[in-house]
Amino acid sequence: MPYYKHFIFALISTVGFSILFNVPKRSIFYAGLTGGIGWTVYMYIKALTLSSSFSIFLASIIVGVLGEIFARIDKKPVTTFVIPGIVPLVPGYTMYLSMVNLINQEFYTAVKLGTEAVFTSGAISVGIIIVTSVAKIIKIKKDPNIKAKELSQES
Repeated sequence: MPYYKHFIFALISTVGFSILFNVPKRSIFYAGLTGGIGWTVYMYIKALTLSSSFSIFLASIIVGVLGEIFARIDKKPVTTFVIPGIVPLVPGYTMYLSMVNLINQEFYTAVKLGTEAVFTSGAISVGIIIVTSVAKIIKIKKDPNIKAKELSQES
């Protein structure tokens, strides 16, 4: 399937989840773009490297970066764009297949698929955490008073 179709279908599914998650109407398009671009990057990198976990990792970094950018543009929290944006990347079907194989007592296949789902989930988490941490470091470097404000709010 051509990449533009992957983009369109991922955008539509992300918009659907954005509505389900009560994303503000003004932000739904940005959230859809985040999911569409993230999924398209995943499919492209997977075709190049044949590594699902690495592809998901790079795609989740793209989703995190786009979330940070759109949060600044739209003046909304980053999670407004990142949570719907990672939905196409979540390994739900792989986990489902793992459970089906477990029920059918095909343990080797179940463990193989379950491990893939765990690595995929970990790659998503690490990618988002890296982007969030770098964005926070940049924010603190720009305004050193932010750290003092955050520390005073925690007390």
